[in-house]
Amino acid sequence: MPVNKIKLIILPLMLIISFLITGCVAQNIEEIKHEDNIGKTVTVKGTVSNSIKIGELSGYLITDNKGDTIAISSDSIPENGEELRVSGTLMRDTIFGYYIKN
Repeated sequence: MPVNKIKLIILPLMLIISFLITGCVAQNIEEIKHEDNIGKTVTVKGTVSNSIKIGELSGYLITDNKGDTIAISSDSIPENGEELRVSGTLMRDTIFGYYIKN
């Protein structure tokens, strides 16, 4: 097989693998709470607490293994104490601060 054909196969394969790996790895909550990450997709893992649903407003807090917490805006509300991996868009609000829109 010619070298150019091998490059055409390997390069896209490597890009796909790196995308899958970075998309699945949970990030540290403290590290994602940064202006540069607003609007980007982030993934966190932790324990659910303080679930709330009031009319159209619903969400919960998630705390990672370092004790850092972030709010998750979501239509589905998991049970308190449940361990989750959550992906969504990092947002920032003047009232609520940083949160993930799921």
